[in-house]
Amino acid sequence: MSTKKISLEEFFALLESDPDHRYELIEGDPSMMTGGSPDHAIIGANLTRILGEQLRHRPCVAYNSDVYIELTDETNCLCPDASVSCDPRDHRATKTIRYPCLIAEVLSPGTKAHDRGIKADLYQNMPTVQEILFIDTQVMRIQLYRREADHWTMRNFTHDNTIALTSLGIHFPVAEVYEKTTFDDSFADE
Repeated sequence: MSTKKISLEEFFALLESDPDHRYELIEGDPSMMTGGSPDHAIIGANLTRILGEQLRHRPCVAYNSDVYIELTDETNCLCPDASVSCDPRDHRATKTIRYPCLIAEVLSPGTKAHDRGIKADLYQNMPTVQEILFIDTQVMRIQLYRREADHWTMRNFTHDNTIALTSLGIHFPVAEVYEKTTFDDSFADE
């Protein structure tokens, strides 16, 4: 991470000046994001497709990793692999959204601790976020963190489970998130 703290305005200028790279801003420090594996990309695309299809006739929008999450403190701008907002204030956003209800991070070996650490803390402190998914790329496992009245609960889901996202009123099989990855035996045999 950089030693010089920058403002959100400076961060957006950085994004515009270097469109070939992706960055996040955490506590005023910009950091370049690394690329993911093919499985990482497939999982992110699958999840965004699943969410988009299930929310098609609702006032909610599923976003992929091209959309940043701007925290209201103006020192953090994060880039999850997928997110959903049902808040109309986000629906005409041009750079970032501010009111997501769901965040999803596809975990890579090199970023797993970072995603589950400081990024998870930042997401959990956003009042609109109700559920967070951490999707593993090393084993077929998804962790769901759900906001309860005054705390967060966590539940693990594996290949034969179905995940219910109560904040959105939708559900889907874990196996669908992992379709066409190295975990999908039916795809490997074709």
